[in-house]
Amino acid sequence: MGPLHGIKVLDLTSMVSGPVAAMMLGDQGADVIKVEPIHGEQLRHLGEPHNGVAATFYSCNRNKRSLALDLKADAGKQILWDLIQDADVLLQNFRPGAMDRMGFGESVVRAKNPKLIYVSISGFGENGPYANHRVYDPIIQGLSGATDIQYDRNTGRPGMFRIILADKVSALTAAQAVSSALFYREREGENQGKGQHIKLSMLDATVAFFWPEGMTGLTYAEKETDVRKTFSSIDLVYETSDGHVTASVISDKEWEGICKAFEREELITDERFATALARRKNASERRDVIAEEIVKYSTADILARFARHDVPSAPLLNRMELLDHPQLAESDTISRQQIAGFGEVRQANPAARFQLTPSSIRRPAPKLGEHSMEILEALGYDEDRRLQLAEGKVIIQSALET
Repeated sequence: MGPLHGIKVLDLTSMVSGPVAAMMLGDQGADVIKVEPIHGEQLRHLGEPHNGVAATFYSCNRNKRSLALDLKADAGKQILWDLIQDADVLLQNFRPGAMDRMGFGESVVRAKNPKLIYVSISGFGENGPYANHRVYDPIIQGLSGATDIQYDRNTGRPGMFRIILADKVSALTAAQAVSSALFYREREGENQGKGQHIKLSMLDATVAFFWPEGMTGLTYAEKETDVRKTFSSIDLVYETSDGHVTASVISDKEWEGICKAFEREELITDERFATALARRKNASERRDVIAEEIVKYSTADILARFARHDVPSAPLLNRMELLDHPQLAESDTISRQQIAGFGEVRQANPAARFQLTPSSIRRPAPKLGEHSMEILEALGYDEDRRLQLAEGKVIIQSALET
């Protein structure tokens, strides 16, 4: 059983930031109930489905049960209240004010369940000109400086990370914050048993994620400099005679190792590269020298040379090659499970490996409303009432086939 076994999580979120946070809590043992509209949350409808479930939705919503619920109906609202009564965590990522208008604002819910950890994930927070704007990952990348970090030095054109970065950084931040709030709630003293409201904006989470090395020129106000001059966004991708590799050297020992790998020992004491500061000041020239040497060797040869001299390096795997690379195989990075209706399903295993309470992938992502009936039964709704709610379309009781 995972470390969060016995914790009940209500996931009212959609798309990626909230669902991935709730999924991580589920991986760690929490019972996560995904409360979604009777037509399904938006991510269900993006991507080609397999057995009725698109791949991205699956990867964001494993280890959850689905309750498809009409929250515009009074009976639907009552079901959510019944769930809230003994819940430990509620996550929502509606725009600011939406939960209040629905009747489930934090202060109202807190009065019903003082122990609840109530998490509000928004794009920009509650204040400012963007507070009520619609938001997706590229919008946060634009406002957070991500496109400047990714700019093309040859053309000067801003660029974006080609992944949903801001959403997933926000999810990691939210999951960590929930764990801290649960820990605080369990501490002895006058605050024992008290839940709290966690407010988290995607913009704040992403800027904080970039800050340590991405914003070095902004850190000291008295020494403010153009961040592009203090942070290198150049990809450390080097061409070999038959492919590409990456290599990164920071310490003097690593610089000595790469010079020996090239059989260019004279570069070790070259004043342009002899110290970490000198290598940083002459970074462009240093990379040119490395590139000129690497291209002389095959990928296998140069990686073997780097390994002998303890130079941090790796091949550039394409995504298909991940499945069979010996490092990922032996470290059990990727889970392969036979799931009824899906065949073999591959997922990244939970990255944190707990010694006593291991995380696990216990169940697939749910189909829409797959667990509506069992959830209501656990709440004490008898069969007649459950069927009545299903017939009235207050709940959806089974998967929608797509």
